[in-house]
Amino acid sequence: MAKAKKLPSGQWRALVYDYTDANGKRHYESFTADTKKESEYMAADFSLNKKRRSKPINLTVRESIDEYIKNSDAVLSPTTIQGYNKIKRNSYQEIMEIPLKNLSQEILQNAINSESKRPSKRNGCNYKTVSPKTVKNSWGLIAAVINRYYPSLDYSIKLPAAENVIKELPPPEVIMNVVKDTEIELPVLLAMWLSFSMSEIRGLKRSSINNGYISIKEVVVDVNCEAVHKKQAKAFTRIRKHEIPDYIQQLINKTNVGSDELISLSGHAIYMRFKRLLEKNGLPHMTFHDLRHVNASVMAMLRIPDKYAMERGGWKTDKVMKKVYTHTFSEEREKVDTIIDNYFETTLGIKKQKIDINKYHAWLTLCGKTDSNDSKSEFIDFMQHEMQHIKKEP
Repeated sequence: MAKAKKLPSGQWRALVYDYTDANGKRHYESFTADTKKESEYMAADFSLNKKRRSKPINLTVRESIDEYIKNSDAVLSPTTIQGYNKIKRNSYQEIMEIPLKNLSQEILQNAINSESKRPSKRNGCNYKTVSPKTVKNSWGLIAAVINRYYPSLDYSIKLPAAENVIKELPPPEVIMNVVKDTEIELPVLLAMWLSFSMSEIRGLKRSSINNGYISIKEVVVDVNCEAVHKKQAKAFTRIRKHEIPDYIQQLINKTNVGSDELISLSGHAIYMRFKRLLEKNGLPHMTFHDLRHVNASVMAMLRIPDKYAMERGGWKTDKVMKKVYTHTFSEEREKVDTIIDNYFETTLGIKKQKIDINKYHAWLTLCGKTDSNDSKSEFIDFMQHEMQHIKKEP
């Protein structure tokens, strides 16, 4: 236990060892009070809690972020860690070298103000400074670090108000015409029609298709410019499946033949091709992710009930929705899919060929096949081939 010594001023001071820095210098915490007992009590309280707080609060904000990542890397995704390191490099630079124990509410608020004025590095961005959303997201990491390693610090601050940005997006038929017969037609339609994200599209495989349905079982993201395969999406609602529309099935049949991988292009390559097509056709800038917004707008226009819209897009967070992804689709959900498929097929100018159900089932039995979109496509090709033979006969 630290012993307090009387100072010339008449007060009492107790010194407690805190830590040794990289240069081997020992650092002490000083506790001064009017009485010997009070000074020694403060020192004892510090010693009792030293194990919990000594190392973290003496680390700088940058070092604390490293510590936070190291202690959480088993539960953080590679993309999340990459994002944290990006924040450490670019955001809140004026406090990165300050020890946690020297932070104050005023210092943090000043850092927020400075960060809100930081020039944006985003290519093609219309903002002169980083967006309020970026400021808020980056602050989320700083707040999490403080909460873990220095919870007694009052870090309540005021963040910039979020901007209400209204984006004008081209209608679906315009986008379809732009990408038709290009190498990115399939990924664009998977995003705009089925509401798949870029990482979900890149993770699709032919083995993801079963009985006419395509499932999200894996995603592919870029981490430090390298493609990383993840066996699960970021939320359970993103693990979903869709019935494959005939037109998309035809594109799948013609794409990357001979490989289990549906899309071989990288996310960057897909986006750059998409961007160039928009520019070439005089269309306003939009991100690839905006295609999911187009899909949401189409569902709103078609008055698809929220439950099914969220189901298709993977936006639902209610635990009850888990059951939907492990069972056969309900009759109502199938009607919703038909409405949306009919809209996009009409927009594409596709006239669906009617199938003679009796002949189709007879063909299934004869060929030993099961009912699926692939089987229907095969049957249509078979019938067209037969019709050509009939026409050639005298």
